[in-house]
Amino acid sequence: MFLSLAARLLPINMIFNTIVFLLAYRTYLRPALTRLGPERVLRPILLLHATRNLGLLFLTPGVVLPGLPARFAYPAALGDVLTAVLALIAFAALASENRWRWTLIWLFNILGSLDLLEAILQAVLSNAAPMMGAAYWIPAIWVPALLATHYVVFVVLILRQKQETTNAHAVAASR
Repeated sequence: MFLSLAARLLPINMIFNTIVFLLAYRTYLRPALTRLGPERVLRPILLLHATRNLGLLFLTPGVVLPGLPARFAYPAALGDVLTAVLALIAFAALASENRWRWTLIWLFNILGSLDLLEAILQAVLSNAAPMMGAAYWIPAIWVPALLATHYVVFVVLILRQKQETTNAHAVAASR
């Protein structure tokens, strides 16, 4: 399969920008994770992902060029909208201290991550980059930021589970 220059450059842009966002996490957020606590870290990330309705730009004539492969555009757009809705539901559950909040955050993060990975795969396999037009910035800049924040959410959720396990062991040992 022949890939256009745009299709070959997109993965380079994505990898480079993902590294930049992960460096920002490592430099600025990771040192403050325990001090901030899971809720304070997750709230802005969930709100950021609530704007994934921007994926609908892949279905917007005039933003994308005619010929953008439907096998990329529709799943990417609809997956982003679903993830945006899940992010809002998880945000509301977190704010209300709903007993399902952590399950909803796991659900959002797993499905949102899979959606991005599927969209990346379909973009490459369908040679979508040359037809993205003005929406090219989404996978080049926005997706790397979203991937990095999904990573942060996984880190927060795993650290939270470890802390709960440690606390449960401490309570059991004190009996």
